[in-house]
Amino acid sequence: MDTQIKNILGIVVIVVLVVGAGSAMVFTRAFSKSVNPASTRSFTVTGEGEIMATPDIADFSFSVISQRGADLTALQADNTTKVNKAIEYLKAQGIEAKDIKTSGYNISPQYEYYQCKASGVCPPARITGYEVSQTVAVKVRDFTKVGPLLSGVVKNGANSVSSLEFRLEDPTGAQNDARTEAIAKAKAQAKEVAKAGGFRLGKLLSIEEVNGYMPFAYGRGGGVMMAEQDSKQAITPTVEPGSNSVKMQVILHYEIK
Repeated sequence: MDTQIKNILGIVVIVVLVVGAGSAMVFTRAFSKSVNPASTRSFTVTGEGEIMATPDIADFSFSVISQRGADLTALQADNTTKVNKAIEYLKAQGIEAKDIKTSGYNISPQYEYYQCKASGVCPPARITGYEVSQTVAVKVRDFTKVGPLLSGVVKNGANSVSSLEFRLEDPTGAQNDARTEAIAKAKAQAKEVAKAGGFRLGKLLSIEEVNGYMPFAYGRGGGVMMAEQDSKQAITPTVEPGSNSVKMQVILHYEIK
């Protein structure tokens, strides 16, 4: 009797294990399919949208470079006086303090080098003076002021002006428009692919954004360098903001029916 009971229990255990294993296999397959869209028949298309936007911000930098002074304290004082004068000029022209930023301050010694002697001994270099440079970044919102400001900071102490660039302060709106255009183009392409391939277009499985904001300025101002000069000779440059290209690229992943 005990042997019969043991045999029956053994058969029950085997049946339970087989059923459980089969259920696990079904669950594993279902889960794999749900998390892996690539297991379905599918294809991808890409689309790119481009929006031309008018920039609303102009950035440039100016520097005051003071050289060859042996008295470092006096050289710093001279450099600071000129920078402060240029900053005061900018504020007088309506540039707000939040749009004026000191981006660099540097002190470098200047050396005099000596020729090595016949014995091979080389005398050490001697510090003959210093160079003090200070750089200020400026953000301009009124483009009619850009040209006058470029020459104005020179009249007020700057001896280097550079990095003029026109851009969008907030590209979000242009990005959204470019993204919408990119998706529309990709959807149209998907329909054409399905038609040419002789299959029905299934559901949209995923959307991938390839790249974000890609500014390319048409008519962008290049770097501007001005040597120290007499204020009466400073000439106001003509600047053109042009337009910025905002591009978005997307990849759409579709199911094939």
